Amino acid sequence: MQTLFRLLLSSVLFASLAVAQNANAPGNTPPTQQKKSTSKAVTLSPNGVATGARAIHNSALVIDTHADTPGRFVDENFDLSQDAGTGYLDFNKIKAGNLGAEFFSIWVEPKANKGHEVKRALDMIDSVYEQARLHPDKMMMAFSTQDILAAHRQHKLAALLGVEGGHAIQGDMRILRDYYRLGVRYMTLTWSNTNELGDSSGDLNDKSVEHHDGITNFGRQVVREMNRLGMMVDISHVADRTFYQALVASRAPVIASHSSSRALTNVPRDMTDDMLIALARNGGVAQVNFYCGFISQKYVDREKQLKEQHDPDYEKVQSLFLKAQTPEVKQELDEAKARLLVKLPRPPLSDLIDHIDHMVKVAGVDHVGLGSDFDGIDCSPQGLDSAADLPKITQALYDRGYKAADLDKILGGNLMRVFADVEKLARQIQAETNPDTRREIAPTAQP
Repeated sequence: MQTLFRLLLSSVLFASLAVAQNANAPGNTPPTQQKKSTSKAVTLSPNGVATGARAIHNSALVIDTHADTPGRFVDENFDLSQDAGTGYLDFNKIKAGNLGAEFFSIWVEPKANKGHEVKRALDMIDSVYEQARLHPDKMMMAFSTQDILAAHRQHKLAALLGVEGGHAIQGDMRILRDYYRLGVRYMTLTWSNTNELGDSSGDLNDKSVEHHDGITNFGRQVVREMNRLGMMVDISHVADRTFYQALVASRAPVIASHSSSRALTNVPRDMTDDMLIALARNGGVAQVNFYCGFISQKYVDREKQLKEQHDPDYEKVQSLFLKAQTPEVKQELDEAKARLLVKLPRPPLSDLIDHIDHMVKVAGVDHVGLGSDFDGIDCSPQGLDSAADLPKITQALYDRGYKAADLDKILGGNLMRVFADVEKLARQIQAETNPDTRREIAPTAQP
């Protein structure tokens, strides 16, 4: 099994970018459908995942590119060795789901932290390091593709950092470089708020906000500096014009760390088919978000009704979700969510699988992955209650005919390929800007 894994992963990491962009370009045939026998009995594991799908899942390097658990570390003093309760991540859930690498989101709520965004970000970064320090047998900090592989060989969770929202650098390029030195390996250009880097999809209709018609000149400089550093450019949350302009500005493949398909769920946070095609041509990867409101049109429409009706449980959940999660607030939130669930039921897991499937058909199987938004969302599809349930995604895709090699890419191989390409380009750019080091760095092809 280990030999098979190494072969599969090697093929993903060292395939040329030309193959990634052309062999699986938009319009190509989706993954080959497998013929499934109806005469053979299927052995199920305790959580309902067939042994065949479980074996594929357990042999893969599973990477999730977005979890907001640092908010729990800082505000609730939560420790991953504890039972997460209704939360999505703890060490037992991580192990059960064979989660190999997690990008912990450094999300700074812009209004509550205005003027001291960096302080909040540093607190959250420290909280992830502290988890690794306290549990060295279960988790290690990772800063590169090689670190992720090293953690996987040691059966530890590879912990990586991603800043969510360019407002966290407070308009200072030096802060961006400091974040990189501390281990940040991607940054989302915007969160739901427009900032100095560019327009967000979250406030385009807000006339009180000064917009930029896309990315700003400073935003382009930030993108180029991220390319030089080896930090992945994340376009989740950005406005459509910002997205396309960021692709032009970036020499490296970009990622959407937690975005789904707008063709299936018509919300600005999701990506249109044209955006997915452009992302594929860029060589990047779109990591599918698990949030109910991004994967189910039925859920979106019902939520809109409750909002317009000023439903008390809906309004209470919205107001409590962004508050500091003290035990009292958590209890009140859980009670309100339980009442709201009757009025706003969770969509089926098949809705999430539909998004993955559609995005693969549009962008190609080399350009789709998983970006759960764990611990940053208040609703996920039925049966997907935590990281422990990740094998159910593998099972559902396997049932739709996805082969092991395709599943390995979606579960983590695609992200590893893009991350490796970003690292390679950074070495090239650094050699270009530092002539004395050119002979020490092997030449690499332009992406």
